[in-house]
Amino acid sequence: MKRIGSILLWSAIAAALIGPGTVTAAASAGANTGAALLWALLFSGIATFTLQEFAGRLAVATGDDLATVLRRRYPTGFAHFATLLLVGGSILLGCAAYEAGNILGGAAGAMLAFNGPRAGITLGLAAAAALLLLAGSPHSVARLMAVFVALMGGGFLLVALSLAPPAAGLLAGLVPAPGFADDPAALLAVLALVGTTVVPYNLFLGAALARGQGLGDVRFGLAISVGLGVVITAAILVVGTALAGEFSFAALGDVLDERVGAWARTGAGIGLLAAGISSAVTAPLAAALTARGLFGRADDPRWQASGWRFRAVWGAVLLVGLGFGLAEIRPAPAILAAQAFNGILLPLVALFLLAAMNDAGLLGERVNGLLANAFGLLVVGVAAMLGLTALARATATLFGFDLPDPGLMLPAFALLGVFTGRAVMRRAAL
Repeated sequence: MKRIGSILLWSAIAAALIGPGTVTAAASAGANTGAALLWALLFSGIATFTLQEFAGRLAVATGDDLATVLRRRYPTGFAHFATLLLVGGSILLGCAAYEAGNILGGAAGAMLAFNGPRAGITLGLAAAAALLLLAGSPHSVARLMAVFVALMGGGFLLVALSLAPPAAGLLAGLVPAPGFADDPAALLAVLALVGTTVVPYNLFLGAALARGQGLGDVRFGLAISVGLGVVITAAILVVGTALAGEFSFAALGDVLDERVGAWARTGAGIGLLAAGISSAVTAPLAAALTARGLFGRADDPRWQASGWRFRAVWGAVLLVGLGFGLAEIRPAPAILAAQAFNGILLPLVALFLLAAMNDAGLLGERVNGLLANAFGLLVVGVAAMLGLTALARATATLFGFDLPDPGLMLPAFALLGVFTGRAVMRRAAL
């Protein structure tokens, strides 16, 4: 029973991993490249588990969530204010901006599966997310997310199996094809797949869930949750292979209706609807947990799950998403700004975790070993590549200049991350 409870609790991470953005990225990759990029999903699962395990182990060892540890590690001076503004600002802005996509994507799924007015569906989605957030503590909300993970998995897995993809093609997709790095479109697809999975706010959510848990339970729950997330995302990619041409939810629904039957359209719609609702819950929840760690205390009644400050944070994030959803527009400037902030935040959080995990004074016997550091450096390199690329693309879009060739830019960012990570590790171990 304890293991089942751990799976239910950590299903929130799978729910947070798979939102409408993930559905779009995975289905688009399937439509454009078939199953050739399954290896990117496998790597993103490894990277996500590594960083989530770091954050969870840090929470178990210190008794505090990631935001609180970050604030206490830099209690004064410029680093303190930079931490509050950069981490707090980017997490809150990112969650608010992406919440609009969650609600819009969930509404698109509902429109695929059922007939109804878009405005009414959008209001219903927001109301459902609010009721789930009001249901109780973060741990209670996390356990409720298991229902939506089951709906996502059932919807997309059944449709993927009905397409009967060849096993040889799926196995071949688990290995990077020679020369893929020479194709800018494939590189961007890889960045989208990994970037939509390795998301900074999920680390703060995971660390908050790990408080009070045993390390073995945390690792077991994370392994199951991240594994489920990767499998469901792979199913979405396979579903996307049914579509030839430019991706849209409506076009995918039409193709599934024609090739498989109306039930497949409904199944994909239910999966997308579940992805939208689950992410519409986890994004505001992560924002509130991060705000509490940075600006308040867990024992302050105002910052507890039923406190007005905690609810005010997630309520504001939810209302922003609802406003854009009712207007049926994507908040492009806000999302662009969120990408820029998260482009800085992702490698910084990864570096902070790597430094903390090598601090024997903080972790004692739970400090990183050689293998954990090897995975950590690998993930920091990828985080730097993803984050700095996102920042570079946002900057190029704003100021209208061309970026260097991806085949040169991406390895340079990755190497910068690895060398910086190595220097941070050495300093933390002193």
